Amino acid sequence: MPATHPTGLRFRRLLLTGAAGGLGRELRTRLKAYCDTLRLSDVAPLGPAAAGEEIQPAALQDGAAVHALLHDVDAVVHLGGISVEGPFEPILQANIVGIYHLYEAARKHGVRRIVFASSNHVTGFYRQDEVIDARMPMRPDGYYGLSKAFGENLAQFYFDRYGLETVSLRIGSSFPEPKDRRMLATWMSFDDLERLVVASLSAPVVGHSVIYGLSDNTVRWWDNTPAAHIGYRPRDSSDAFRAQVEARQPTLDHGNPATRYQGGGFVTQGPFD
Repeated sequence: MPATHPTGLRFRRLLLTGAAGGLGRELRTRLKAYCDTLRLSDVAPLGPAAAGEEIQPAALQDGAAVHALLHDVDAVVHLGGISVEGPFEPILQANIVGIYHLYEAARKHGVRRIVFASSNHVTGFYRQDEVIDARMPMRPDGYYGLSKAFGENLAQFYFDRYGLETVSLRIGSSFPEPKDRRMLATWMSFDDLERLVVASLSAPVVGHSVIYGLSDNTVRWWDNTPAAHIGYRPRDSSDAFRAQVEARQPTLDHGNPATRYQGGGFVTQGPFD
């Protein structure tokens, strides 16, 4: 019988891509509670498989490898790809070609749900004095944000055409603690990250839903009301770190685009020629 968890969520085989990255390493230990077998994939070393794990490296731009990766999988948590701003060509291969391969393989293997790690950089050119929700137009702040916008549009297409459900997580800043004043608005704890992923996997009906990944911070730029059906309830808050963050960064340069826009430093990176 599949493993069970107090949430009622249970899978026979769950795939985690990008398992060697920062959030992938964190979720690797946490997602085992929700499945019999956790299949792990990345192009970076993953170490030996622990009990209940399978290691299956795959480059996302390799369609055949991704097709094999999705074999006998019930659901996917897709963190794989390039996670920072940079030149277009590598982002094209890993994040755009790669996610097409993932969705095609999921369609062919009959996978019914994907949790896609999108990014707040899909809307990075909204200002920090605005509160937005996922129904507002995308305003990517770079090639990375553009690639995640493509991924969200691809997810919508695969739901409309094939009924493959996705929750796109516009993740803010998930670290042990917020590093600067921007992160007082964008921060999400690792425990809340787990809650968000589990809610996205277990919500009965999601179609293609978009939800911002943040904790219960007092200062926030993103309204998740349209995604209330996901059932995500953050329990942590950046407020516990506010005093020390403001002491480290007592003033802001309001003439700096990185201070003006929600995407922070991403809005000023490039060109890369």
